[in-house]
Amino acid sequence: MAYRRIDDYDEKVTGEIAARVKEILELLGEDTSREGLLKTPERVAKSLQYLTRGYHEDGTVIVKSALFDEKYQQMVLVKDIELYSLCEHHMLPFIGKAHVAYIPNGKITGLSKVARVVETYARRLQVQERLTVQIRDALQEALKPLGVAVVIEALHTCMSIRGVEKSNATTTTSAFSGAFLTSLRTRSEFLNLIK
Repeated sequence: MAYRRIDDYDEKVTGEIAARVKEILELLGEDTSREGLLKTPERVAKSLQYLTRGYHEDGTVIVKSALFDEKYQQMVLVKDIELYSLCEHHMLPFIGKAHVAYIPNGKITGLSKVARVVETYARRLQVQERLTVQIRDALQEALKPLGVAVVIEALHTCMSIRGVEKSNATTTTSAFSGAFLTSLRTRSEFLNLIK
């Protein structure tokens, strides 16, 4: 699956979403003919397509596109990977960072591919728990490493700007496989490195 560029929109889909956004704005009591809202439905339609472009990508394919033979068998960690996603319950953003590590078993991947995997699954309607597991599973499937570790820390605007309105609450999730599950020493090393 090819990466979709920012300006790579399906015109039919854009038109259909824009028509519904216009209806929603009118239901909210807005005058969609006023100057400031004339192009809003189309902008929202394109924005939603951009924010959910991960549906058109596959994390396993991304990793496999840059596989290299390497005998290295120590931890590879990419930390503080920015992520932006939409919660599937309210379609409001959650924003945070992911820390991803793996222990190679004969194969490594380009470091940017690790960040691309995070981006691919974040750019879908999500819950943080599923996102964490999807990242782990894509790397596990593509690399067949000795283990994968993923920790995500995020602020959910559905919690901070509505509902309970707790603006400083962050959520941390983790998913481990292989050596990160079976070796307390390996897991501790990972957790110490991401502090």
